[in-house]
Amino acid sequence: MRYDRTVHLDTDFATTVERVREALAQQGFGILTEIDVTATLKAKLDQDMEDYVILGACNPPLAHRALETDRTIGLLLPCNVVVRRDGDRTVVQALDPGTMVTLTELDALRPVAEEATRRLDAALASLTAPGTGV
Repeated sequence: MRYDRTVHLDTDFATTVERVREALAQQGFGILTEIDVTATLKAKLDQDMEDYVILGACNPPLAHRALETDRTIGLLLPCNVVVRRDGDRTVVQALDPGTMVTLTELDALRPVAEEATRRLDAALASLTAPGTGV
């Protein structure tokens, strides 16, 4: 089962992180959390790895609708978006919101997941649109 929505970019890591933030904001998502996995692994384990950050994205109206359907859905919120280096490219990956429906088997979450998917897909597509530096 695929659980990600992924794009590959030819932009540098720092630029991509900023562009991802902007693209998500244009689709109504705010960033609630940011985990610098690279820095954390270096500080806690003295392990090196490529640039890797996890952004916890939240669209409040969608989160509210999901929580009204199932309070336990908070375990799957916010939507994680990963930005990471992969060789000479940068990868942007978002958790597929349809995973909420698959895991919970709650059809009532389907409209929320579908709207979240449309918004995340639009944000990802904007990163690869002509004239965006990719």
